[in-house]
Amino acid sequence: MVLSETELDMVCSSLERLQTDFSGHPQYFYQSLFRHAPELREMFREDLEGQGMKFMTTLSVIVSRLNDDAGSAEQYLGLGKLHATLGIQRAHFVPMGEALMDTLREGLGDDFTPELEAAWRKAYDHVSSTMIRRGAIGA
Repeated sequence: MVLSETELDMVCSSLERLQTDFSGHPQYFYQSLFRHAPELREMFREDLEGQGMKFMTTLSVIVSRLNDDAGSAEQYLGLGKLHATLGIQRAHFVPMGEALMDTLREGLGDDFTPELEAAWRKAYDHVSSTMIRRGAIGA
């Protein structure tokens, strides 16, 4: 089990809340990502709104299967390989994680407690390390 039941419930319910005001959060994620790592901007197409929709959809699917490694193995493999072919490297996951935390902090406000942040970081660390490992993403 990656997350405790309490942590998983916290992550799932906070994502549901974030998605109720879906419109600005994907855009905020990419703005934050490019603040943390401006060199990544050239890796993304101009249509960040469409990219953001994909990101939020993928995030929802991953979160829903967070404690089901067997059921999500193929998805991690596919996501890892896709990111590798796009030129994403292991080091890029750090600013992506920070951009996700910034987005959650912005979207949830005071409800983004230190406990919730710790649960999200634990979830993100698991997802990113699994994608890196299964997708053979290099340094």
